[in-house]
Amino acid sequence: MAEQARLIDIYIMGKQYQVPEGLTILTALEYSGYCMIRGCGCRAGFCGACATVYNFLRDPQLRYDLACQKTVEPEMCLVQIPYFPAVKATYDLEKIKADGEKIKALYPDIVKCYGCNTCTKTCPQELEVMWFMTDALRGDIAAVADKSFDCVMCGLCAARCPQGLAPYNVGLLARRMYGSHMAPVSQHLDDRIAEIASGKYDAGLEEMKKAGEKELRRRYTEREIEPALEQNRE
Repeated sequence: MAEQARLIDIYIMGKQYQVPEGLTILTALEYSGYCMIRGCGCRAGFCGACATVYNFLRDPQLRYDLACQKTVEPEMCLVQIPYFPAVKATYDLEKIKADGEKIKALYPDIVKCYGCNTCTKTCPQELEVMWFMTDALRGDIAAVADKSFDCVMCGLCAARCPQGLAPYNVGLLARRMYGSHMAPVSQHLDDRIAEIASGKYDAGLEEMKKAGEKELRRRYTEREIEPALEQNRE
């Protein structure tokens, strides 16, 4: 007989539950009966939808993570913030230039950053958030795009900033500027877009849409990734 997992006590929105040891916060929420319609996302640490704040019953220090990545611990007290109402500028990438001054024009409040580094300490991806905000102030778009590249837009940096800044939206603007106006042209990407527009993959997509779950899982498991990557490198 398989050995049952040890049950541990956790607290969700102030209510006590017992869940098996080893679950992620996300699966523990679902084990406890919560139907996760929002705040679940990709479940692989890529989308940033499951931003979570937690502390412990006898330790009030707040901690931050992604619910699909963090494993539950005894006496953990949980709450989720799948959306944080941070300021997001409106702009047309076709009409703006890749100009560092434009970042400050769209997000003038970034000059209020006083380098407390709370954003960096909060980031579940361990990004150097304060440093790319400094780069944004200096107008170094390439540096901001590079240092914020792995941002999953969870919003935790904005939730913790004492000045009310939204570093993840600043990083997004820089990455869009860099990708639209500064990055080298990718010929294999242009070729692939042309193939899609020509209808080369229409029949295959229709075939996949009609396939059952078992067949789709088989194709996903057996797919060849490396040859495609090698071809793109050429």
